[in-house]
Amino acid sequence: MQNDSALPDNGKRSGWRLGADIGGTFTDIALEHEDGRFFSAKLLTATNKPERGVLEGATAACEQAGIAVGDIDQIIHGATLATNALIERRGAETLFVTTAGFRDVLEMGSESRFDQYDLNIVKPDPLVCRARRLTVQERLDVEGNVLIPLDSQSLEPVLAAIDAEGIDSVAIGLLHSYSNPAHELKVRDAILAHFPDLFISLSSEVSPEMREYARFSTTVANAYVQPVVAVYLRRLESALGARGFQGVMMVMLSNGGLTTPDTAIRFPVRLVESGPAGGAIYAASVAAKTGDAKALSFDMGGTTAKICLIDDGEPQAARDFEIDRAYRFKRGSGLPLRIPVIEMVEIGAGGGSLCGVDLLGRITVGPRSAGSQPGPACYARGGTGATVTDANAILGRIDPEKFADGTIQLDLAAAANAVRKDIGRPLDLDISTAAAGITEMVDENMANAAREHAVEHGKDFDGRTMIAFGGCAPLHAARVAEKLNISRIVVPHGAGVGSAIGFLRAPVAFEVARSLYQQIETLDLDAVAHLLTDMEAEAAAFVQTAGGRSPEQVRYGTYMRYNGQSHEILVPLPETIPEPAIGEVWKTAVSQAYGIAYEAQYGPPIDGVPLEFVAWTVRAECKAGGKADREARKVSDRETSAPRHRDIRDPGTGEALRTAVVDRDALFVEHPLEGPAIVVEAQTSTIIPPGYVATTDQDRSLILTRTREDHS
Repeated sequence: MQNDSALPDNGKRSGWRLGADIGGTFTDIALEHEDGRFFSAKLLTATNKPERGVLEGATAACEQAGIAVGDIDQIIHGATLATNALIERRGAETLFVTTAGFRDVLEMGSESRFDQYDLNIVKPDPLVCRARRLTVQERLDVEGNVLIPLDSQSLEPVLAAIDAEGIDSVAIGLLHSYSNPAHELKVRDAILAHFPDLFISLSSEVSPEMREYARFSTTVANAYVQPVVAVYLRRLESALGARGFQGVMMVMLSNGGLTTPDTAIRFPVRLVESGPAGGAIYAASVAAKTGDAKALSFDMGGTTAKICLIDDGEPQAARDFEIDRAYRFKRGSGLPLRIPVIEMVEIGAGGGSLCGVDLLGRITVGPRSAGSQPGPACYARGGTGATVTDANAILGRIDPEKFADGTIQLDLAAAANAVRKDIGRPLDLDISTAAAGITEMVDENMANAAREHAVEHGKDFDGRTMIAFGGCAPLHAARVAEKLNISRIVVPHGAGVGSAIGFLRAPVAFEVARSLYQQIETLDLDAVAHLLTDMEAEAAAFVQTAGGRSPEQVRYGTYMRYNGQSHEILVPLPETIPEPAIGEVWKTAVSQAYGIAYEAQYGPPIDGVPLEFVAWTVRAECKAGGKADREARKVSDRETSAPRHRDIRDPGTGEALRTAVVDRDALFVEHPLEGPAIVVEAQTSTIIPPGYVATTDQDRSLILTRTREDHS
């Protein structure tokens, strides 16, 4: 049952909710009723008009359910729109205003080299060129005290540039404004007095934290995509209204929470990882149902693969993210964004990833993708480059007649020609071996990314269960799991549209971060209590607006480090705001929590080194629906129908195998299915290699268990 606030405008409820995820290749739709009925759709993304996939997919899912779009209570939406605008530099005409003397911070960055030995490293250019980075005379100190008052005359060039250059959006980032936003507010008011319809982003609102490069970069990115996101969301709302939708529309954030379109338009930079965040939420909900305390979320779609570690039902969280990495996805080579995100590694390894041969004679996969237009060669839409989907089709892993629920008829001859041209001829390989080489390479790339991600966070894969979803992940999950020595895989019901289902599991949530430097020996408890109280009020206000009720849960955190270190780690705080009466107990609890967090990531804590607090976070949330993780309808215990057969190649040995092909709906509880087998469903297929046994649980999740030794 939904929140009262989430009822349609007419006050009537139907119990239907819809999740819509626009990916780089496909748009996924998940339609669910509170009684467990579930329908889905998957369509190619229209890059020039992305809302088309949402509208057509919603209509298709509603037709399956026998309802109209107007019968839906709530639509939850996530998209790559903001991400694509940043990467492809298709944002608004943007101006950046900063303090005199700091015009080139965006160009200089942190002045660190992400590769010490490469003399030719190239970082992405700033989103705003130097000519559109203007300064004003003003200065605050680190505590927010005014050193130089704002000179109103210095605003004249800013106003003139806005008028002369057709600026759509302005980013304002002044030095130390996180401590005192007064000057930023004055600059904003002066601009709006002349240009009342202009989009304006303040660093004191978008990213009110220390370290000006990350703060300025985040604020500029917010301004750069704000008009694009605003126009799109308003256009989508209008189109849905024209189809009779009178319910509530919500938007997925990168931190795994939901918010209103108005908040999304105000802070569009928080949408950059909305789709992957939905996938992580989905995996966490599945892990909770299956009782897996340690899980690995593996989300592989048409463009990218996303990997996230989940412990005790919680995906890893972070406040730093990079976009548009220019150097082999290496950390430090992209544009930094300081926003609350679900921590994951994302690589260019999807069904549409383009493949080739490098100068050393090695097969390469990605990061470039064929996308949805023209798509892989086998789509017969003009694509000529070999892709992972072409390789899977050649190897027999995909039914060419039923791909994407039969909406796309695959051209196997076109796939073979592309693989022969790009891989077979350069390496003198037959078509099947070349295709197998592609799949083995992409599997190794994903496994290696998972290893590096785990090592960076001081974790391993012992005892973890892989939760595999997305259109491509079930095809590759078993081989990737073997490489990681993971013996249990869960492919949940509706895996092909997993991120869209994750939207339906997400809470209404908002997270606030603030900088306040403190040392634990001289901790100002009153200042910390005042800060956390204000932050809680701000986060709660956003949740109240979006969810219509007060938060059900508030979580406090802080970013801490040893004195002399340059980076911090997130430490959960006690559930109570500190007061003088409990000050020493509170500090002891926080110190112990830091020791635990430090040891988990780096090793034994360092004795005798003072601790520092750098930033603070507050997250408020409430459930989007009355019941968390609504269960799918149970299945009965019946015999599995007789399978079909076709030949595929074993992903580990490359041997041709006569393989059973079973419809997923024909699998029933605890009836074992031994590999080799393929389990097919509307939006994906699951490969069960030899040495694996698959069963179906009461929630219709497909559980693969490895029974043989790893031979990777």
